[in-house]
Amino acid sequence: MERSCERAIEVGLPAIAFTEHADWALVHEGQHSVDIAGYFDAIERCRAKFKDLRILTGVELGEPHWYPRETAEVLAAGPLDQVHGSIHCVRLGGRLVDASQFRERPGIDFHEAVREYFHETLAMVESGQPFETLAHLDYPKRYWLDGLAPYREEDYEAEIRAILVAAARTGRVLEVNTTRGHTLCPDITVVRWWREVGGQAVQYGSDAHEPDKVAEGFKLATQMVEAAGFKPASDPMALWRR
Repeated sequence: MERSCERAIEVGLPAIAFTEHADWALVHEGQHSVDIAGYFDAIERCRAKFKDLRILTGVELGEPHWYPRETAEVLAAGPLDQVHGSIHCVRLGGRLVDASQFRERPGIDFHEAVREYFHETLAMVESGQPFETLAHLDYPKRYWLDGLAPYREEDYEAEIRAILVAAARTGRVLEVNTTRGHTLCPDITVVRWWREVGGQAVQYGSDAHEPDKVAEGFKLATQMVEAAGFKPASDPMALWRR
């Protein structure tokens, strides 16, 4: 975290938010959910060391509608500036599968698995779980199967629009995730749909799992968000709004 703060200062960011994973669908070897007490201790150490950088707290709740008790415990542990909701996993054939694993599972109907991912995302948005920002809406796009036709938002337009309508109705914010400079999730087509259905605000994050990826892709993301009809606020840390 300290190295990430150093990187934020190096690239001229006024603030950094550590939206640590709170995932309870443990599908990867060595995976564990956030140690929330240790997380807050690390935040305070960084704030003491980097006094000129605004350091925001946050969590990314994975499948919070599946784990309401665990979600409530994390949210009650201390003040959080950012609370994201995300889907990583779906149930396929009675097993939990992360979307990053779709292409590794023989016999999976890839397109149907992606549709199931969007159906689960809609269920999360409509569940009433207390998160503000919808994170990496089209996460499976990162792991598109080699040999398939290129990913097209239009192939899943009905599913994606249903999610966007529900998110707008419940006052959510849409995240544009730059995937450490690799992929915009979502891209301009979906951000334009978001504006069409009444979405009010957008934010973006680099999902930087390594310090050198902090703010990767931000220039492209800001250009795209602006082209989709959203405008920056005078405060550089505020949301982009329509």
